[in-house]
Amino acid sequence: MVGLELLRGALDGLRSHRLRSGLTTLGVIFGVAAVVGMASIGEGARREALRQIEVMGASNILIDFARPEEGDERETALNRNPQGLTIRDCDALRELVPGAKVVVPMRTQERKILAGERKATLNLVATTPDLFELYNLRLIHGRKLTLSDETNFRRVCVLGCGARLELFPLESPLDREILVGRQLYTVVGVAARGPAGGIDIEGVDLRDRNMDIYVPLATSLKRDPPLGGDSPLTRIIVQMPEPERLDLFAGLVERIIHRRHREVRDFKVIVPVELLRQHQETQRIFNIVMGTIASISLLVGGIGIMNIMLASVLERTREIGIRRAVGARQSDIARQFLVEAVLLSLSGGVVGVLVGVLLARGITLYAGWETAVSLWAILVAVAVAVGVGIIFGWLPARRAARLDPITALRFE
Repeated sequence: MVGLELLRGALDGLRSHRLRSGLTTLGVIFGVAAVVGMASIGEGARREALRQIEVMGASNILIDFARPEEGDERETALNRNPQGLTIRDCDALRELVPGAKVVVPMRTQERKILAGERKATLNLVATTPDLFELYNLRLIHGRKLTLSDETNFRRVCVLGCGARLELFPLESPLDREILVGRQLYTVVGVAARGPAGGIDIEGVDLRDRNMDIYVPLATSLKRDPPLGGDSPLTRIIVQMPEPERLDLFAGLVERIIHRRHREVRDFKVIVPVELLRQHQETQRIFNIVMGTIASISLLVGGIGIMNIMLASVLERTREIGIRRAVGARQSDIARQFLVEAVLLSLSGGVVGVLVGVLLARGITLYAGWETAVSLWAILVAVAVAVGVGIIFGWLPARRAARLDPITALRFE
């Protein structure tokens, strides 16, 4: 009952100055909203990064073709290694990289695709059947590409689920034909939906695999051979059994390709796990900056609460004297003002959480960033708000408790 009376008295004290109390909580509202918004952006970025690392493969090493586009470096690269990335590079990696589980060549091109009356610009991915195992691509219709398709140069393809919706939205695509340039390919399968992709992480562009069309690499190279100076392959993927030693294997892969390309840097080696570490470091810096901004807002809010509580102590000096005269202890007075400060800060914290959630939704809708409001972020924000009330309400509560009763009764 004593606690209930204390709470009721604190609420009455705040209600007597509604406007002043509301304005005082603004700093806390902005600070808590910044904490929730920052945490939601950080959590969304973390989840997105993990998904994209999953797309690339946590135990994979990627070798991308990256010939200089102009200048003397390009001329040197063309003279020393005009072929670019080749099937022979894949063979060398299979032989020289110990423990490599699988080495998958890829040739990715953005092509205009025609299916009946429908047209779309999609990614044509020429590869080997090992890619389906590497990426664990499941099929919802038909079959995968096979080694027989490779050796017999068959013009068959497997559609990603997004590509299927673009080309055959209302009908089964199996055994239907699509036109790629001047070549007809027969659809033999449709892949299940996978991670969306389509973003840039640490400078590496990750396309949406759902919009891919998979064809046999041998067929693509025979029917649509690379033009002079073009690379037969755009990427080679090496899957390793030990993700914790990827850095060592990546160095070995880089040395092998560098030597085979006659010391020409027309490629780059990408370790997805290392990209995740870099992304987390960038996110940590972002969190520090946003946390500093939120802390400043909370500091301003806390100072506002302290000022308003000091003013309240001054206004209610006679009330304090009367309460002391009828038997209230110093601890009773201190608790009353401390509870008022905590309620003031907590109410700002609750409103700040709601504003932060709305802020996160707005960022997702209008900026296109993925956000995720987690329970721990809300609990931390509320705890911070209560902490601000206790820290900045302690001095006014202590001053109120130490007022001399006789002096307080004489106060006008």
